[in-house]
Parts: sequence; C-alpha cells; structure tokens
Amino acid sequence: MRPDAISEDDTPNLARLAKQGTFFADNHATYPTFTMINASSFATGSFPGTIGFFGNRFWAPGATGFDAKGAPSDYNAPIYTEDYAVLRALDDHWQHDLLQAPTLLERARKAGLKTAVVGKSGPAFMQDIHEGGVILDENVALPLAFARRLTKAGLPLPANTVHAYDADRFQLEPDNGTPTAPLPLVTLKDGVTSDASDAAGAPPTVANAYLMNAFLTYILPVEKPDVSFVWLRNPDSTEHLYGVGSPNFHLALRAQDELLGKLQARLKELGMDADTDLVIVSDHAHSNVSAPVEQFPLRTISDGRVGKPDGEWGYSVSGAIRLADEMTRAGFTAFDGYGCLYVPVMSGIQADGKPLRPTRFDDDGKLCGKPGPYTTPAYKVPAELPKQSFVIAPNGGSEYLYQPEHDRTQVLKAVRFLQSQEAFGAIFVDARYGKIPGTLPLGSVHLANKRAPDIVASYDFDADATVQGFKGTVYTSMSNERGMHGSFSPVDVHNLLLVSGPDFRKNVRSELPSGNVDLAPTLAAVLELDFGKPDGRVLREAIEGRNGDGLAVRPVDVTTDTATGLDVRQVNGAPMNRTAYRFVLKTKQLNDNGKVYTYFDQARAEHLP
Repeated sequence: MRPDAISEDDTPNLARLAKQGTFFADNHATYPTFTMINASSFATGSFPGTIGFFGNRFWAPGATGFDAKGAPSDYNAPIYTEDYAVLRALDDHWQHDLLQAPTLLERARKAGLKTAVVGKSGPAFMQDIHEGGVILDENVALPLAFARRLTKAGLPLPANTVHAYDADRFQLEPDNGTPTAPLPLVTLKDGVTSDASDAAGAPPTVANAYLMNAFLTYILPVEKPDVSFVWLRNPDSTEHLYGVGSPNFHLALRAQDELLGKLQARLKELGMDADTDLVIVSDHAHSNVSAPVEQFPLRTISDGRVGKPDGEWGYSVSGAIRLADEMTRAGFTAFDGYGCLYVPVMSGIQADGKPLRPTRFDDDGKLCGKPGPYTTPAYKVPAELPKQSFVIAPNGGSEYLYQPEHDRTQVLKAVRFLQSQEAFGAIFVDARYGKIPGTLPLGSVHLANKRAPDIVASYDFDADATVQGFKGTVYTSMSNERGMHGSFSPVDVHNLLLVSGPDFRKNVRSELPSGNVDLAPTLAAVLELDFGKPDGRVLREAIEGRNGDGLAVRPVDVTTDTATGLDVRQVNGAPMNRTAYRFVLKTKQLNDNGKVYTYFDQARAEHLP
C-alpha cells in the first residue's frame, strides 16, 4: 500500500482514520522491501542481519520438507517462503531458530494474552512461527482443535487444510469449496501477460472477504483474542498482476477499504471500539515495472494485444530482467532454479515494435520439459554445482547472489558485471570479500549474517517516471508481473503506517522518521511487555501521555567510492558511453536521548563518464 493511494474516492474509511489518530508521514519499510522481510520485522522488531531471515526467496540447501499442498519442496533451488509448511521446514532445519529473536506474539502470550493471526499465507504465519495462538491463513487453520471449532461454527476452511493433518483425524466437509482461491487472471491473447486494462475485479477480493468474515463473525467474538494480526493481499497482489494505477488496482483499494469499514463497524457492535487500538500498516509500497520509456515506450492495449505507443496513458511493455540469463550470456555459470520462461511482453518491446527477447519454440519438450513457447531457457540448479558458479534467488526488486565457494575473484567479476548494467542500482557485498569499489558491506544496511547471500543487488528505479497516473518505476526479476517492490527506490521504501485508539494520540501527523521495525517495540510498550532489545525504537511521539520532545533528526548521505574501467550497457545492449559507477545511500539519523536510529530513504546508482 502506497501512502499516496489514500483518497476519498477509493479509501474513504482509511482517509478518515488517517486524520483521527497518528499518521506517520515518513514511515520506512525494511530493505530489501520484500513481503517476508517486512513480515519478520513486524514479528521481531528487528532487521535481517539480527534475525537471520532473508525471505521472500533465498537459498537454504540441506533443508527438507513439504509445502502447503503436500508436495515435497526442492531446497536444492532457492525456496519461496510464503507458505506455512515451508516456514515450518526451515525452522526445523535451523533447530527452531528461523527467527533469531523473540516475537511480539510469543511475548504477549508469555504475559497471559491470547493471540490470533489471520490472512495471507506466509507473512501471517510468520507472526506466530511456533504456533502458540490460533492461526487461519489462506492454506490452513491451526491448531487442529481450532480447525474443528471453525467447522462446527459452519465456516469453510482453506482447501489445503487437509494436507496439515492425517486423514483419520480430520476431513473437510463435502461442501467446503475453495474459499481462499483467487479470481482468475485476465490475460492478453498470448495467455501469460495480464490485460492491465481489465476491470473485472481484483483477484484476492473474494478470499480476503472470507478471511475477514471468519475473523469478524467467529474469531473476534468467540475466540476473544487480546492481540490480533490480520494481513490481507489487496492491493499488493493486484498491483503485481495488473500494475499500480490500473482499473483493478482501484477496485482492490475499494474492496480493502470496505473490509476496514466492516472491521470498524464490528468493533462498535461488540462494544470494543472504545478500548481497542487499531494499527494500519503495509509491508512496503509498490512500483510499476518498466525500463526507460525512451527505449521501450508505453503502449495501448487493444483487442487483447499490445497496441501503439501512448506516452501519457499507456501501459508498460518492459522492465523484466532474468539475471541468470544475462550472466550466462556474459560468460558466467549461473542458475536461478527456474525452467524455461515465456515473458513475451514485459521482457521488452522496443520503440520499433521488435521484442528484446524474441519468442522461441520448444517443439519436442527436450529443452523445457514440455512443448511450447519460451523467451529464456532453463536455469535449474544442478545436483552438483560446477566450480565458480552462482546461485541466484530472484526476488523482484532486488536479487540475492550466492557463490558457494566464496571465491573473491568470482564475486568481484560479478559485481563489476552488475555495475556495467543500466538495470542495476545499489550493490551490497558480504564483508568477507573486503573493500570492493562501488559497493557497501551488507552490514551498512543491517544485512550481515552468516545466512546472508554473498551479494545483494538492487534493481535500478525511476522515482519520477509515471505510469497510469502514479510515479515510480522499477526493473524486476524476470516475470510477467506489471508491478513490483523490493528495490531501494524511495517509492518502495516509504509505506503506510497509522495508529488509532485509546493508547495513541489523536489528530496528529508525525513528520519524524519511523519504520516497520518500530512497530513491535511500540506495541510491546503499549502492552507493557518485556521485549528484550529489538533493533527498532518505541514510537513515543504517538503514544498518549508521551511526546516527541528531544527527538532530533539529521540527514546523512553515504556515497561509495567509484568503480572505474567499466563498459556500461543499456538493457538492449547499446553502449551508454559510461565507464564508472557509484551509488548514494540517503539516510536519516534520529537521536533519541543519545541512541541513534538510522532510516534508509533510498539508494541510487550513478553511471558516470
């Protein structure tokens, strides 16, 4: 959720609430600005370097287990963590220390409070990773006694719940259905690219309504949790599929705001509105996927196909980069775990109408596993990795690169390759490799941990480019998605946070920097919990009876040294006549009685003559 998406037309309940409580005008997502990274910050109040968690997708070879559908997971390749069963397996792999810090909900239960978690598979479960309260996400109801209580109350359950329990202990009702299934994607005639002009509805809307209904009609009044955590997919999933500013994007906002209104009405109906604190926060914001429009003009959509250029109200036809393919073309050995990919539009349609990556056909299935079209071949991780190879965990707005042998020469070569690509922005490297020109160490952005990748590379962005009325575009890992986050763009970094209720100040707009890591410490303070020493701070400027006196803020920019001798290339391979690279990390430092907290605003690359 982008703060600039709040409006009286799309989100009247949210707009009203933003004026009633404390609205944080400078809130920050944790970098990399992925869903699961920020889910872990919500849970622990800390950064990845402290807790050792690097989702959405990372490499954890040696782990074993099944996913929510009951299928065995392939941990030889980077694993996608938005799945409760995958998180369970990873927690087992690391001796029940997946998050190397206590969670807010664990501390709440230790103090005698009841907890409930509802919502999106993965981030919701992350809040209660050791399963001490009731959990209802898109795949499962936990524990078994709670699943049975929901069934007895007449509520259907997520269809994948059957895979969580032995068949002789639990079965779904015959008419259960699939209450968390999304609406189907509406595509162009190529069958894979979304029709961004579609207005049939936001895909997660029905599932979100089911989850909120279960929370409001049963969990809240019957289970009576003291602390509830509800995480819903809109507008994020809709932005991914159709893009920010698309017709379905606006429908997603309206559907989500309607659920907020139902929550407020139910609290009032139950007599809970006067003594309940309500926190509205997003994990990150969101950008449209696009490369520079000078190379890849925005275009219309007509009759299910990409049409003529339209620089003002067209849709993007570029921005998707498959790093394993790009590195292989440059002479590296690289794998990302994916088979053949067919991305006919978002891999780039150039100004002359020609595709950057032409469609090819695997007629007999020998290359891709089955006959069909593709734009890039397979880069599955082999059982035995060749020497000097890289394993890449594609994550959207940033990439994780692993060099299993920790070969400094190979890492340096990879860094210089990335610096030579127009598509890449800030680059952070594990401190074991020493000083590498044009980079900063992982620890400079709270990413240093023995589980960390060797390289974290952010895709470049244009915070001022406009698509469908919203500023902010970003390159992304190869996919057919039109919207993405995960980068160090100021658009992705600055997300929504507001608090309202008896414990918080009213009618306040705070201009002080805040972050997602600050939420758990703040709620722990309100609940009077012992929360140890998280990375985040207590947002005392928002708590009733306290204020922000003595909080001093100053901007601090960190500029890397310069990598020289490069041959910088555009996405289409054309030379840019640039031979040097550096980036600038813009931060704010907040001093709270002698303790300094750093907030990261953006990290922007500069390709120089």
